[in-house]
Amino acid sequence: MKITDIECHILLAPDVRKDATSSAQDDIVVLVHTDEGITGIGETDVNPWIAKACIEAPGTHTMGLGLTEMLLGENPLDIERLWEKLYTGSAMNGRRGAVICAIGALDMALWDIAGKAAGKPCWQLLGERRPDPIVPYASLQPNGNSFAEYRDSLVAWAVRAKELGFRAGKMEVTLSGPYNHSGLNEPDERMTEVVAACRRAVGPEFVMMVDVQYTWRDAETALRTLRDWRELDVYFVETPLQIDNLAGYAQLHREAPMPIAAGEWQNTRFEFADLMDVGLVDVAQPDVGRVGGLSEARRVCQMAAERGRRIVPHCWKTGIGIAASAHLAAVTPHCPFIEFLPAALCDSPLRQELVADELSIEGGTIPLPERPGLGIELNADALRKFRVG
Repeated sequence: MKITDIECHILLAPDVRKDATSSAQDDIVVLVHTDEGITGIGETDVNPWIAKACIEAPGTHTMGLGLTEMLLGENPLDIERLWEKLYTGSAMNGRRGAVICAIGALDMALWDIAGKAAGKPCWQLLGERRPDPIVPYASLQPNGNSFAEYRDSLVAWAVRAKELGFRAGKMEVTLSGPYNHSGLNEPDERMTEVVAACRRAVGPEFVMMVDVQYTWRDAETALRTLRDWRELDVYFVETPLQIDNLAGYAQLHREAPMPIAAGEWQNTRFEFADLMDVGLVDVAQPDVGRVGGLSEARRVCQMAAERGRRIVPHCWKTGIGIAASAHLAAVTPHCPFIEFLPAALCDSPLRQELVADELSIEGGTIPLPERPGLGIELNADALRKFRVG
């Protein structure tokens, strides 16, 4: 089998809100075609125009080769060798950032091809089946023009997620800081009020995470609020500090009353080594598309196992990435949850319409995928409807 063509489709939701912290409003869908008629599907969570340029740009020298040029004519089933070829060949331009994200979309598509060619779901090619079911958590983002509306909308989303059968949910509580898109600027005590209201609404048996989106400038400032959450049974707090403040993350690991999670922006095992060994994060959150695909995400999971850390994949995108996260979780026993952006609880038409057949949730868990490859089917109408490049 040989790779014959690579297509990039840039998608954009109508009426996109540039002031919102929601990358589910855009996407790049990558299709890798072969001479045997098998097409692999991938996506990554990065600016889609940048990712498209990374994939399609021609190379100019041996340290800056083009990704498409390196793949055309290759055997798509030789996935790990191709990952190293792409990483090494693009090293001067890549190694981190958008180029690794672009490689992630391509690698995801190659695993999809491999599964389809073998007639097996990707997880059967990735490793040994985990003994426990895959548990999704609902990722919930509030809105509102006042503090009360913001708080009450998040409480309502949490209650609705529980009604839909979710056993766990992550509450985005961002009322200040660099990525606060609420339009509000509330003191940290108000964050505690929101978290407490959500806990009261869902009850003690519901697993509750909190994402504060890099709100605080240093560990001491973060701890003044996090210590107030000691009795609220928060499963983890996600990205409390800017991601390069590894010393601050290490301090939070030692002093915060709940586990600390991070990793949604990290590219490759090398950045995760820093995050786990220097930042000492308790929960590593590789995003399959951003980290470099299923090949690299699997390596990060092994690193976490060796260090006694948990894996909870990040995925704020479409059903393509959610499927990839599910296959990764299927072979990762130390992965208690995967992020699941519920189509019914978000306002992204890409999340709602792009993938025709959604993973099912039964009794709060996701049965192991059984279809070949990633097990997803693109909605061709949605692909045409939202394509802008």
